[in-house]
Amino acid sequence: MDSFRSTYKAGNTNIGLSAEVQRLKVQVMMGWEKEFRNLQWFGLQDGMRILEVGCGPGFVTEQLAQRLPNSRITGLDLDEDLLKQAEELLKEKDQENVNFVQASVFDTGLPDNSYDFVMARMLFLHLHKPEEAALELHRVLKPGGKLVIIDIDDGIFGVIQPDIEGFQSITKKFTEMQGYAGGNRLIGRSLPRLLRKTGFTEIELETVAVHSDLAGVEGFQTQFDPKRFEGFYRNGVLTEREFSQISQVAERLAEDPDSYAMMLFVMACGMKS
Repeated sequence: MDSFRSTYKAGNTNIGLSAEVQRLKVQVMMGWEKEFRNLQWFGLQDGMRILEVGCGPGFVTEQLAQRLPNSRITGLDLDEDLLKQAEELLKEKDQENVNFVQASVFDTGLPDNSYDFVMARMLFLHLHKPEEAALELHRVLKPGGKLVIIDIDDGIFGVIQPDIEGFQSITKKFTEMQGYAGGNRLIGRSLPRLLRKTGFTEIELETVAVHSDLAGVEGFQTQFDPKRFEGFYRNGVLTEREFSQISQVAERLAEDPDSYAMMLFVMACGMKS
């Protein structure tokens, strides 16, 4: 991703690159079975030419390569460190139907009308100009090809049970911070309009629900790891009480059998006519 037009760089996170990569792996696997089922419902088939933008360290790429052995899959990302990890991962798995490209989603350098299916997972919330990215992905798709965006919307992020007083106000702070930085943690609700505005048709919208009782608590504990939020506390974005409340989420999920969590991902699909 373009560091000047995106709010995200893995190496700049509070927990460091190695821990962030592990977090990304856990996040992918939390809802992957449902996501892949929906991708197939949207039209993903073996034998297609597939582009995954914002592929990061390659955990989704790996899953696609294993399940679609007759497809040619291109993973694209601007982050050199993450691409190196992706290349090593796929080399270890002996997946030969994958290649990687270091480029920006805004200027992929890929040929017109060259892919049957494009997907972007947890990318668009970070983009300063998502319409420009969608137009570029429209360009590289073949006529009749599909773009699927998998992302979040903090308005329907999910639930923590038992409820922690004031947790919604903390979520709102992160939404506002993302907005100030040029991203959008409410991107999920606007994806149908984004796709329509950038020339896509046959637009569909689905959600994927991930529940700790079904997917396990590890993923949720990783997402709410207090170390991820220490920088915001030190910089005064979070109060001491708010930082403590975030810590309570991970603690309760680990120790309280009556505690559980649910998170929602939004999946939007559009076709290039």
